[in-house]
Amino acid sequence: MAMRIPLTARKPEPDAPGVRPQMLWSLSPRSDREAGDAIASNFMFHAFPAKVSKASMAWSYSFWLGTISAALFLLLIVSGLPLLFLYVPSVERAYQSVKDIEFVITFGSWIRAVHRIAAHGMVIAVFLHLVRVFLTGAYKNCVGRGQHREWNWVLGVVMLLLTLLLSFTGYLLPWDQLAFWAVTVGTNIASSIPWIGPTVRELLIGGRTIEQATLIRFYVLHVVVLPLGVGVLFAYHMWRVRKDGGLARAEREAVLERPREVAAVPTKTYTLLGVARGQAPVIRAQALEAPDTTVNAVPDLVRRTAIATLGTIAIVGIMAVFIASPLEEPANALVTPNPAKAPWYFLWLQEIVTDTTIRIGSFTLNGAFVGGVVLPGLLIGLLTAWPWLDRSTHLAAGVWWARARTRQNIVFLLVVLGILALTFVGMELRGPYWNIYWPWEAWPDIPARI
Repeated sequence: MAMRIPLTARKPEPDAPGVRPQMLWSLSPRSDREAGDAIASNFMFHAFPAKVSKASMAWSYSFWLGTISAALFLLLIVSGLPLLFLYVPSVERAYQSVKDIEFVITFGSWIRAVHRIAAHGMVIAVFLHLVRVFLTGAYKNCVGRGQHREWNWVLGVVMLLLTLLLSFTGYLLPWDQLAFWAVTVGTNIASSIPWIGPTVRELLIGGRTIEQATLIRFYVLHVVVLPLGVGVLFAYHMWRVRKDGGLARAEREAVLERPREVAAVPTKTYTLLGVARGQAPVIRAQALEAPDTTVNAVPDLVRRTAIATLGTIAIVGIMAVFIASPLEEPANALVTPNPAKAPWYFLWLQEIVTDTTIRIGSFTLNGAFVGGVVLPGLLIGLLTAWPWLDRSTHLAAGVWWARARTRQNIVFLLVVLGILALTFVGMELRGPYWNIYWPWEAWPDIPARI
């Protein structure tokens, strides 16, 4: 009678040939099969495809701005955790807790500087990423089935707005004069909306004045709601990139690539039972994804992702050593600084508000409504709908300065340069009473307004 050996008692089989029994084998695969197994079996690498186009990995194409934005978001979460335990979201104790972080806690000032620089850097990186996608026409569908690149563009616009809100809500938390009056100016723009403006402002600040309700509301939005929203949209954004076939340049390269003959795989059986009568069969295969146009995601894509991520973290960490975070005197609603400025990324709106306020006799055109609501609303709406308005050929997708998109690229760049110019004017040239002072002109001594 045959004896059955339990599975647990069976002698383990020796390792299969070609497979290395080491923990980090997926970081340095020796074959295409091991590289594919690394993607399939490794949770961290599973977000990557098995093969990636060499053209899409070029530093000069995307500048890896999406990866840099994700690295900055990760750095914000990591640096925000210790601040979360040390900060007290109370009008009476918020300023003192930030002061303790800055001057008492070991490495507290450096951690706060890392958090602040990463926040500003994320605004810049996401904005530049959006500019790159527009200039390369990467929101356009090519020939792949089931593509919806235009919706990924919409997700990018929404994530830019959420990034601005994430930075804006964190701006108030130090509860000093700079933060208090910057939020005051920003929320006053929202109150200029006809009929619903005051209600919108009260919804934002939790009342009619900026006080405890505003602080706790901004704190919850900054710590929980907005990071969760950005994280979910980012995950869906990356999933859509995979579903759409990768970056637009990779698909364009595949469209332009001519089919070429590739060598048949010697280990495959191409005839039924390996038997063929008559003339010997000749195996020919054609493929668009030739070996010289693609590389394995592991280790090539992983290596470049690690370089972009670790390089971003290192640069921010070094900058935080030399650039300290500002902390002015405690917030005081009775003392108005002159000039009172919005956060730097909203200064172009504040500048437009000033420039579009027109008085003709007793009639006054509300610049806060025109410059703070109408014009930015039109820009955001037009930017969101542009993938459906762009009629250029699909071959312009993934191409820097495509001829078919020259006119729209020029108009887009003019708008971007206009926003940057207005931001520079508001940041560097505006002085007391919102007058323009050139860099060589000294500001007059103006007492604080009470």
